[in-house]
Amino acid sequence: MSLIAKYISLIMVMSLLSFGSSDTGIGTINGPPYLPSACYGTQDQGVMIAAANEDLYQGGAACGKYFQVTCTGGTNLGTPHPCTNTPTVTVMITDFCPPPGCKGDLDLSHESFSTIADPAAGGIQISYQEL
Repeated sequence: MSLIAKYISLIMVMSLLSFGSSDTGIGTINGPPYLPSACYGTQDQGVMIAAANEDLYQGGAACGKYFQVTCTGGTNLGTPHPCTNTPTVTVMITDFCPPPGCKGDLDLSHESFSTIADPAAGGIQISYQEL
């Protein structure tokens, strides 16, 4: 294989890889009602949503952004293996989870949390990245 063909093959493989970085943190569960929200007031944005902590919310800059969230493990001994067989979900940021009440990085709707983990866990270890 020529050097040019190798170079082209390398570029093709690299274009298929995701270069997005992910962060780790805590995902908590938030039950309905989800309105009003800090980002959209009384406009319904569905149920695959999340509230962001102060660092992620950035004064509202996170509103409408989508995050891919993956359950990576439990946070307590009561539910040692909370992740489901579908441990990844995509959520849209629709709200702010203010301190001191916010106990995680992303406060996931009940529907999005239960897709990736047992709701009885209440909180989970997550990895997440903006899409």
